[in-house]
Amino acid sequence: MGLVVLAILIVAVVSKEAYLVHGDIGTAAFYNPPYIPTKCDGNREEQFPPGNLFVAVSEGLWDNGAACGRRYRLRCLSGPRRPCKRRTIDVKVVDFCPITPCPSTIMLSRDAFAAIAHQRGRKINIEYIQI
Repeated sequence: MGLVVLAILIVAVVSKEAYLVHGDIGTAAFYNPPYIPTKCDGNREEQFPPGNLFVAVSEGLWDNGAACGRRYRLRCLSGPRRPCKRRTIDVKVVDFCPITPCPSTIMLSRDAFAAIAHQRGRKINIEYIQI
């Protein structure tokens, strides 16, 4: 009986620490203000979600503007000098990547980047899924 309890305890601890990859893999970087006007809602301040957790997306996710308002859950996987924080964030698409060519799959607001990664690097590897 004690062995069964120990096995259950070990499985519980390991599963708490394990992440299952179930989304798409890409890269993320941050971009600086000014964030308006955007391609989605122009100069409307109310387009930005609480906590300024928003993104601009590259051509592959833009979908001719259909990406506006989409929400993604993302987390940092890796990057130079171990930048990742152990959490996920939910972000809203408000813009098309402001840089041509876009340097990453998703460009995060500074606040969104800081929520999932330390500011040690400018580009990180991420997992993301539309929610």
